[in-house]
Amino acid sequence: MWKSEKEIRVLVVDDSRQLRELICAVLGPEPGITAVGEAADGAEAIAKVIELRPDVVIMDIEMPVMGGLEAIERIIARRPVPILAMTDGSGVEMAFAAVSKGALDVMEKPDISGNAQKLIQKIRMLANVDVQAHHRAMWRSVASPGTGSAPRPHPAGERIVAIAASTGGPQAIQHILSQLPAGFPAPVVITQHMAEGFIPGLVDWLNSSTKLTVVVAGSGDHLTAGQVYVNPAQQAMRVTRQGVIILGERDPRLLYNPSCDTLLEAVATAYGERAIGLILSGMGDDGVLGMQSIRNAGGVTMAQDEKSSVVFGMNRVAVERGCIDRSLPLSEIPAELLALIGRQMTGI
Repeated sequence: MWKSEKEIRVLVVDDSRQLRELICAVLGPEPGITAVGEAADGAEAIAKVIELRPDVVIMDIEMPVMGGLEAIERIIARRPVPILAMTDGSGVEMAFAAVSKGALDVMEKPDISGNAQKLIQKIRMLANVDVQAHHRAMWRSVASPGTGSAPRPHPAGERIVAIAASTGGPQAIQHILSQLPAGFPAPVVITQHMAEGFIPGLVDWLNSSTKLTVVVAGSGDHLTAGQVYVNPAQQAMRVTRQGVIILGERDPRLLYNPSCDTLLEAVATAYGERAIGLILSGMGDDGVLGMQSIRNAGGVTMAQDEKSSVVFGMNRVAVERGCIDRSLPLSEIPAELLALIGRQMTGI
């Protein structure tokens, strides 16, 4: 699954020499990974990317001379390379702006020393992404947001779209929501694997690019058409037959939290054939059992295809298990959702 035939070359970009040295110290003993260079600002990073041709760039966002956002945009335009954006706790919203510019993943700086293996895992995973092919697949045949006539109003809670996502999920979710009209006649519920503290920033970022209303889900919220409810990172999320969100404690026995399976299985039970399940880019297999539950209940199941996924992992397993009705490029998913809702509304 991960690159093994050659060394993964990493460029470390941060205005803090101490942090650069810490990252290089983490990478040093790791077999198959080499820190080939360092840069203290975005301008230097661009020059080093061209000179050293790294396989992965670890990029701080807030730096002097040239910040990370501008550097990411210029690097993607000149020599596309997988970029892991780094931010401190106060710069969470900037992290998702970095995703908009082309970064493939985000990570909080304080996590580095205590989560060395998490950093290593992200580097190995991102080194396998063909960035040029990924962006071509993501944005092929993209319509303007909200084009065409909006579907006629639909009673809240009658239908539901449930989305499971992990690594690569934020940019996929952002693309999908940006293409749905304000009159989208169903609620959308999302479980996205993400560290605590990042979900509010994700919600703010999504709200800036969609005509729908995106919120951090709260226990007792009543599902409303045209609203998007994002699973808080620290809690398990379920929905009831009455269209009410219930938040509870995370199950410590589960490998992935928040759990995509928990949400999708609850959606299958509550909505049955009225559910539309969508599994996006991500590592592992969380969400596969939930997608199977939706399919068994008579709902529709879809998966993001391999070419448009940052990581073809959980969606790949779902396809291989035979619980996916349609595997689609990211660019085609919004139109498919609208078509499905339209057919369900008219009884076709």
